[in-house]
Amino acid sequence: MIMQLVSRVRRNHALEHATIHVLSERLPRFGVQGNATWGGYYLNLYGDVDLAAVEKAAREALRRMQGGEAQLAIHPNCGTVLLTTAALTTLTSQGVFAVEQRRAGLEKLDSGSFLAILPTAVLATVFAIIVSRPLGMYFQTFTTDGRPGPNMQIEAVRERHPSPLTHIFRVLLGRNKSPMKSFYISTTG
Repeated sequence: MIMQLVSRVRRNHALEHATIHVLSERLPRFGVQGNATWGGYYLNLYGDVDLAAVEKAAREALRRMQGGEAQLAIHPNCGTVLLTTAALTTLTSQGVFAVEQRRAGLEKLDSGSFLAILPTAVLATVFAIIVSRPLGMYFQTFTTDGRPGPNMQIEAVRERHPSPLTHIFRVLLGRNKSPMKSFYISTTG
């Protein structure tokens, strides 16, 4: 039962990404934030995107994935990439400070030691940022499944009232003046 739910979330996560890829091919400027559930996925769109465009993109995305375009499941701006970047950069910078503090035999870092270590920590963090992108893309192979199967179908595409989180992402994505719409795409199979 749990594995079936996980499989559904992974396939819906993949379809969410595929829908975003298809929308990106058609629309020049929009922002998006989404998340998958076992019964479908949410898309919060910032820009001039209507229900018909979302439904058409979702159906094309599913058709293309069922036709073998599994690569549509991976998206460079996925939260998995962001989470990988955040975790790796945090661990790297903290690791550098811990190693250098121990190497110097300090119980506690004073401001002078901190400033001396800072360039090394920044350099290590930049390296972690560079490495984290392909690593996050790789991790998406575990959080998505680009093989939806022949039984997966889009049940409905509904516009919904934007949640408070949608408004927060609107600010974070720099889309304060863009129209904002939220959709839920329900799936079966």
